Amino acid sequence: MQRFVYCVLAIFCAALLGACQSGGGAGQRSAALAVPDTTSPVQSGDLRIGPMDLLDVSVFGAPDLDGAYQVDFEGNLKLPLVGSFKAAGYTASELATYLEGRLSERYLQDPDVTVRISESLDRLVTVDGSVSKPGMYPVLGQLTLLQAIALSGGPTDNADPRRVIIFRQIEGKRTAAGFDLRAIREGKAEDPIVYGNDIVVVDGSEARRRYGDFLRSVPLLALFVLY
Repeated sequence: MQRFVYCVLAIFCAALLGACQSGGGAGQRSAALAVPDTTSPVQSGDLRIGPMDLLDVSVFGAPDLDGAYQVDFEGNLKLPLVGSFKAAGYTASELATYLEGRLSERYLQDPDVTVRISESLDRLVTVDGSVSKPGMYPVLGQLTLLQAIALSGGPTDNADPRRVIIFRQIEGKRTAAGFDLRAIREGKAEDPIVYGNDIVVVDGSEARRRYGDFLRSVPLLALFVLY
């Protein structure tokens, strides 16, 4: 019996090692990926307003109050009838509720306020390597890996779409996870969420000139490991 248990463990370890070496392929899963230290999940309902964020504010029945407003460097926001107040730290829905309370105190009866974060300057994703337009791109709303690469113009002719690496800061440590872009496009692997401050690197000849063979050491398991 004991020998049988050892055999099962050996087969499991061999299968895991083989997945690391082969790139994972259709078995990639990304539902439980760890989130970074420095940002919230990039979904408009969860984002916290920060300094220099641009907000779209709409008040039903009061078009004079509608408009785009920018949070200042100290996190304050100035709105008609409300004045200046600390907006940083609220989510969009929390800020809408706060404004409804302030407007109902003296000016409007049962105000209906909608707030949307239209631009967040401190939430950028870096896309590098073998892509047409490497650079930093704003994370507006929910952004997936495929969408982030599309922002950069897509992979170059010399890119290796089977090896795309996301670098992420988790619990104060630099981590990396590898993904197969072709498997994601074919629906054989999930398209992971990209967060602000992530670094996405597409492998290929351009990437290897900058990163050497480092990218090829990251296993394609859709799991973040220390690097």
